[in-house]
Amino acid sequence: MMNEPLSTIMIKNITTISPDDKLDVVREIFRSKRLHHLPVVENDKLVGLLTTVDLLWLNRPLETYNEIKVSDVMTTKLATLESTDKIGSAAELFLLNRFHAVPVVENGKLIGLVTSFDILKYGFKKAYPTQDID
Repeated sequence: MMNEPLSTIMIKNITTISPDDKLDVVREIFRSKRLHHLPVVENDKLVGLLTTVDLLWLNRPLETYNEIKVSDVMTTKLATLESTDKIGSAAELFLLNRFHAVPVVENGKLIGLVTSFDILKYGFKKAYPTQDID
């Protein structure tokens, strides 16, 4: 299982945001789509990542979110993987760095996202193929 490529489990239909988006828009995306990680893309290139934890650490009143840009809060030093990297490589990144999501890129362009939940779900489905957890 851990030697299979990330392309096996990565999320390919990704919701992204722009560095110029305001946090009130981001908060609504997190809420309505039940997401926890949003890649930040500019000119088709991955430039950052914003998470629900980033908003918690911001510790600002919700009323000010319409004044704060994504670029002011996003993480720009990112670990990335490629679709041919192994699932085990993502698991190792998660375990060593306490990450929960890693963007998957090809020549700097975002092509996917893999989360710790994706790895858990994949392992569970391998062990219990008849259980429906979707």
